Amino acid sequence: MQYKVEADSFINDLDKIAGVRQEISACLAQMGEILSQAELGAQNTSGALGLASDIENVNLASQNLKQGVFRLLVLGDMKRGKSTFINALIGENILPNAATPCTAILTILRYGENKQVTIYFNDHRQPEQLEFKEFKQRYTIDPKEAKQLEKEKKTAFAEVSHAVVEYPLPLLSKGLEIIDSPGLNDTEARNELSLGYINNCHAILFVMRASQPYTLAERRYLENYVKGRGLTVFFIINGWDQIQEGILDPDDEEELQAAETQLRQVFQTNLAQYCQIHGPNIYSERVFEISAINALRRRIKDQSASLEGTGFPELLRSLNIFLTQDKAVAQLQSAIILARQTYTNIQAAIQRRLSLLNEDVSEMKQRISSVEPEFQQLGVIRDQFQGEIRTTRDNQAKAITESLRAYILNLGTTFETDFLPYQPDLELLDFLNKDKRETFNAALKEAFEQYTADKISAWTLTVEQDMNTAFAKLSTSAAKYGASYSQVIEQISDKLSGQEVKFKPQATTEEDSPTWTKWAMGLLSLSRGNIAGVAMAQAGFDWRNILLNYIAAIGVNSITSTITGVFLGPVGLAFLGMGIGFLQADQARQKLVQTAQKELMKYLPQAAEEYIPQIRIGVEECFNTYEREVIEQINKDIAQRRAELDNLLQQKTVHEINLNTESQRLQTVAAEIYQQLEQVDKIYRVVITDKG
Repeated sequence: MQYKVEADSFINDLDKIAGVRQEISACLAQMGEILSQAELGAQNTSGALGLASDIENVNLASQNLKQGVFRLLVLGDMKRGKSTFINALIGENILPNAATPCTAILTILRYGENKQVTIYFNDHRQPEQLEFKEFKQRYTIDPKEAKQLEKEKKTAFAEVSHAVVEYPLPLLSKGLEIIDSPGLNDTEARNELSLGYINNCHAILFVMRASQPYTLAERRYLENYVKGRGLTVFFIINGWDQIQEGILDPDDEEELQAAETQLRQVFQTNLAQYCQIHGPNIYSERVFEISAINALRRRIKDQSASLEGTGFPELLRSLNIFLTQDKAVAQLQSAIILARQTYTNIQAAIQRRLSLLNEDVSEMKQRISSVEPEFQQLGVIRDQFQGEIRTTRDNQAKAITESLRAYILNLGTTFETDFLPYQPDLELLDFLNKDKRETFNAALKEAFEQYTADKISAWTLTVEQDMNTAFAKLSTSAAKYGASYSQVIEQISDKLSGQEVKFKPQATTEEDSPTWTKWAMGLLSLSRGNIAGVAMAQAGFDWRNILLNYIAAIGVNSITSTITGVFLGPVGLAFLGMGIGFLQADQARQKLVQTAQKELMKYLPQAAEEYIPQIRIGVEECFNTYEREVIEQINKDIAQRRAELDNLLQQKTVHEINLNTESQRLQTVAAEIYQQLEQVDKIYRVVITDKG
């Protein structure tokens, strides 16, 4: 019953984390409500404290925590048993997993009160709801058909964006979403779609098959879309039980052990590089030998059946630790930071308010006027940071476009060596035989497409690393500007009160910084609402998806098809000109490479000039988006601080304000906010303790 123990533990731990999300969400929502009521009630007292931005942020964080999920993306080539694996994991035969059909569209499996499937389209058609049986019939294809589509570079059901399968399962009800993807041999457009989901998922479950260890397609995909991107990957080696079927004597334990040892060595040699986190190798925690079909058969017969020997208990144990401990703690940190920031802001605002309430209108006006230079200084700090963002943008756009130009032009120089692994098999006279010439041309075209796609992907990874470095530097600058900004805020408070403010937050430098600084440093993701949802990039927003969209808009397919279209004809003509007596395959290969290299070098300058402008725009848009959102946060903060003073002055002019009564009201608000903060900290400490 080990699997049942692990499954129950996984579900229970997911349930606990979902409960923690809900509890902290409720605390943040209560914070927002307390502040909203306080601001409304201030109309008849000393005026609003200008906390609109704080209210917006805690409400947004509360909503995101409430809706937050863990997303697992299941990747793998066709016929690796992805759907069977998912069905075994959730314990019901939901996704198509018959003997021959393959999942043909990207499918999101999530919790729903009612069993239903919704198909979403790429055009303007309304989503369509289907019965499960009809979904399985309509949106699966035979592997032979899939292979033919692959050869033709066509997409199955190109009009469909994705499907959402809702099902009332305990595992899904605890905040887990599972995304099933088409095979890796699908078109590059589909691969780019999967890459988009990769950036927005917490972990990848990469399904392989023991009988086909580390194929070329799997190597290409891992190198092009996973390697070097800091993603968490769990490798599922499915069909491990079938190793016994492939040996001469299935009953020979020694032969079986030798076959398994040899296979494990193959996988470890190739997958170990994806199982390192900051140095240490955690291969045993990331690679699992699975028998999905046996697990599914047992679970269909008996949900509580033991799955010992299928690999599922070990997998669930590792997933449990990763999701409910490592990821959960990281996910909740933004909410904790925001709760503490909110209390800091309200305390500081109250301190300023009570200090000013002692003064008459004339003195108050004078003190408010005295801090105008400081407000101007806040604007200067904003403009300085904005200038640094723009300088970084221009430098990166220039460097990356120059990098792309040099990279593209250099393809011709290294082509002979680089293209060697991609060359199609040249059977004698295939290129001269009219009946086989079309097949040969198709193989040659596919080889060039794979070569070009891989080279562009390798360059893209370099760009991501450069961009990540640039945003990390901006994060450091944000901390520096934030520290200066905080000093000016203290000066404002000192001037307004006529003395040094009593409230000095006892916190670290990061915590004792304005909200906009935390956002710019990647500690919060307020503007896009992803505190509890999607794992975001370091800078606090998803610049990777912005850049990916621009690269996808250019399209690797368009680059490859244009390149191959330019020189595929001359390559074929070169072969025809070789003559019937030219029979050496090695010489034919050499002629192929030389002709292709010659034609490629003719086109490369044109390719560079054609695609560089779009890449420049994409890079600039990443920084422009960052700039817009940072500056919006700073402007809101400055405006909020001005509104706080304007509201007080207006209320002081038209109302007689009782200092003791107002002090008691504001301190009550602060105490209520602190009570919620204590509750959030208490909940968070429990999670940390459980993790330890």
